[in-house]
Amino acid sequence: MADVLLYNDTERSAAMRHEIPISVPDPFGYAEVGGKVYVFTSSLELDRIAAARPDAEMIEWADVGFHELLESGLPRDQMLLEMISRAVAKTGLRSALVDPDFPLAVADRLRADGVTLTPDHDTFAARRRAKSEAELAGIRRAQKAAEAGMAAAAALLRRAVPEGDRIVLDGEPVTAEQVRDAIRAACAAHGAPAPADIIVASVWQGFGHESGSGPLPANLPIQIDLWPRDEQTGCWADMTRTFVVGEPDAATRAQEELVKQAHFAARDAVRPGITGRELHAIVCDVFEAAGHRTQRTGPGEDPNEGFQFSLGHGVGLEVHEDPGMGQSGRSPLVVGDVIASEPGLWERAIGGVRFEDLFLVTEDGCEVLTDYPYDLKP
Repeated sequence: MADVLLYNDTERSAAMRHEIPISVPDPFGYAEVGGKVYVFTSSLELDRIAAARPDAEMIEWADVGFHELLESGLPRDQMLLEMISRAVAKTGLRSALVDPDFPLAVADRLRADGVTLTPDHDTFAARRRAKSEAELAGIRRAQKAAEAGMAAAAALLRRAVPEGDRIVLDGEPVTAEQVRDAIRAACAAHGAPAPADIIVASVWQGFGHESGSGPLPANLPIQIDLWPRDEQTGCWADMTRTFVVGEPDAATRAQEELVKQAHFAARDAVRPGITGRELHAIVCDVFEAAGHRTQRTGPGEDPNEGFQFSLGHGVGLEVHEDPGMGQSGRSPLVVGDVIASEPGLWERAIGGVRFEDLFLVTEDGCEVLTDYPYDLKP
């Protein structure tokens, strides 16, 4: 087995958080050399990391000349590179696979030392595919927070009424910002805050990852896509529902039925060994048979109309991670994968309907981690 090397903190690096499952805000080093685990870090983090990984040999910066280097006149960044160089030498590492996000300055220094570093996305993605018990527990908690956030949004929309082309509450227009605030408060109360850019949008606000702002429409789909992060583990959830305040028209109802049909068809096909590309094709089959363009056929006059995106993505220590769930998703699903499946349709006149659930891949299919209805009425 190849040796590996990571250098990062656990807030920005999912690869590092998987190996050291606690929040560590400052960069540190992790190496596996000849089957032995090493961690090099400051005294501030030593005991916490040692408790999280009791199998690791700890190399503290003082062990590689920290106090001597303080008096050397080197700038701080050069001091740090020198300590990393010495720590790596202490492990005996000469060649390693590194995460593609490995810091360039550190790589340059180690390569100058004669260490061979090979970026390898697949190796580090594969290490995280099957979720640990702690990670899965974190995803479940984040998903419960997501459901609480969606319920808070629905409760606010349920109180609103159509007035002309928009929805109002107590005589004032209901805005995307109001709904987003209600969602974020509910998620945070459940220990999994949601970012500021979660989506509350309609055809008025735009397509794709446009988060939405301003008044929300009556009688048209309002898509809510939210992704809270469990504070304890750093793991994410992701879910989408679509609501209409007022009366959905026939086109929206047709979208709703097709999206549900596609969503359930993909869900029922999830199992170890199937690829994201194959699941995406199942959804494309449903939509194309009804006359809609898909990412597989390519866009028509309007580049956004139809189903012009992938089916979803893996979810874990990153909200978007392996396995791929679109045309490029050629990696077979494995037991322990958590995937988000989010088929949807978009039309320029009305916007779109989309539903998104989390699935845990099991030995004989999948477990649906999302527990929330699909009704358009909030």
